[in-house]
Amino acid sequence: MVAVALATGLALAVSGCGDEGDATKDKPAASASTPKGSGNGKQPQTEAPTETLAVLKGQGGLELTVQSAKRDAGGFLTVTGKLSNTSDASVAVPAQVSGNETEIIKHGTSLGGATLVDSTGKKRYYTLRDTDGRPLTTSGLGLIAQGASTNVFMQFPAPPASTSEVSLQLPTFSPGTIKLS
Repeated sequence: MVAVALATGLALAVSGCGDEGDATKDKPAASASTPKGSGNGKQPQTEAPTETLAVLKGQGGLELTVQSAKRDAGGFLTVTGKLSNTSDASVAVPAQVSGNETEIIKHGTSLGGATLVDSTGKKRYYTLRDTDGRPLTTSGLGLIAQGASTNVFMQFPAPPASTSEVSLQLPTFSPGTIKLS
């Protein structure tokens, strides 16, 4: 029982970073891992992450396909998707995607450089960090093999409920407009 509670807490903390099928039974923030789950979700949430909200093109054939951007009750917005290599060779995820803040860089390659831009509200939202300064994003990114992809997530403060659309910006990638749910 303690192991299940711990696993649930970790799944919420990383919002879909892992491939644990049990994470599909958690709160909405953890539903990001549903695509790899066994379909055990309580609601038909397994279909939502397969939708394409935007495709951001990066260097060397990298593509970030944004599949969901969901607000949760805690005031956060979790963006999930797949980082894919469409080239004919392995590609290293560029270090620039981590951003240029020392606190984030010291924790390794991540998507910590991602920002959301609300042009209507004239605000920029940066990825959230834990108390140790680690970004609440997928981390440990390295080489992506030819034709391979990896599930990714990024967590931000949620824009106001009146904001329905933002631009997702990731260093070395083209920006993309995404609709929020």
